[in-house]
Amino acid sequence: MKKNNQPKKKEGLFSGFGKKKPIIEQPAPKKVRHIENQVKLPFLNDVDEVPGDNKYGRAEDMKDEWGLDPSEATLKRKKKRHLLALGIAAASFILILTGIFYILPRILPGFFAGTNIELFVQPVVNLEYEDDSYRVVIESSVSLMSKPDPSSVRITEVLYNEPVVVTDEAGNGYVKIMTMDGIEGYVPEKTLTDNMDSVEPDLHSYKLVVSDPSKNIMTHASNGTLMMRVEMNTVLYADLKREGVYQVALPNGESGWIGSSGVIELGTRDEIQEVSSRYFVSSIMTFINAKYKENGLTMYGVSVNGAVYVCSEINGIDMPRTMEEQAQMGEEVTLNYDAVTGEVIIEDILPGDILFLRSPSSEPGDTTIYEMAVCTDTGTLFMISSARTTVRLKTFTAGDDICDRIITIRRIFTSE
Repeated sequence: MKKNNQPKKKEGLFSGFGKKKPIIEQPAPKKVRHIENQVKLPFLNDVDEVPGDNKYGRAEDMKDEWGLDPSEATLKRKKKRHLLALGIAAASFILILTGIFYILPRILPGFFAGTNIELFVQPVVNLEYEDDSYRVVIESSVSLMSKPDPSSVRITEVLYNEPVVVTDEAGNGYVKIMTMDGIEGYVPEKTLTDNMDSVEPDLHSYKLVVSDPSKNIMTHASNGTLMMRVEMNTVLYADLKREGVYQVALPNGESGWIGSSGVIELGTRDEIQEVSSRYFVSSIMTFINAKYKENGLTMYGVSVNGAVYVCSEINGIDMPRTMEEQAQMGEEVTLNYDAVTGEVIIEDILPGDILFLRSPSSEPGDTTIYEMAVCTDTGTLFMISSARTTVRLKTFTAGDDICDRIITIRRIFTSE
């Protein structure tokens, strides 16, 4: 084989310019292929059999062909009745709720009456104040007078929501009543109501005893308005308990809210358990410098016997209201005398002891009680001021005339 000995031409940088581009042949356009032998479909046979007869797709007379009336031959869509369906659903829901919350609670207890199933045990309601003579006090406190006259002697006071018994019509707007502890006197008739629901224990869930000097009852649990101010030892019954507050039943069918601080919660028929003398003295101290009022029970006018009564009650001792009856309570304290001086050893008089004193002008040996005092600490007494305007603390020593005036000393509470 011969070799091509001709030298190759070197291509320069611009050697590509001027050359003809190769011709690229374009593909021929596709032609439509005509089907010479058409495919005949079976369902078109009838159309082709009779040329010129255009039966296919022709509208039929439904009455002639099928014997149908226009109303029967037309396909109608039923209208949706949304409101009717919604009404049926709502009525069904209401019936279900009525059955669950109204009918069943009234029917099921009858089926399970007499059984021990706790869910269907009906609570026993024993009404305490069914007699027509019972009334309830509707004011914060009311003076119980010896006569149907505001200028007569004040025997004691009755507190808000306290039940009493009307024993006689006195006229002059007054009625004669008897307290539940047996004290009789006169109060204005308008300060009482005959609606006893607020004091019926079995109608409520909680029993509350006010232990603060006073508490406010409000219209709402928060940001309410003042309905009533109630005093220490006021007893209320509550139906609802929330965090920090109770909803309490009030006379005349009303209800209000009271804070949980400064009240003692009990079962509706429970009593306060007795505590030590320390708590009794602490309660007495809340009345220091309060205005003195003969036989008064409240911070807005109190006597020593009134303070002893309410402070004993809230600390678990059932105490009478009068000085004479209080002088019979508890144990008598035996006084000891110094062998050298012959004076009373005041250290034997303990906090919480109650001293009953005769009048400063009475003769030695007189046993008529003139006033009383409560020992709050060694050598310190809670008693009426010398001006008889307030109740306050007074110190004494073994040589004071108070020791000579002592008739008896009663120890009501045990010391710790």
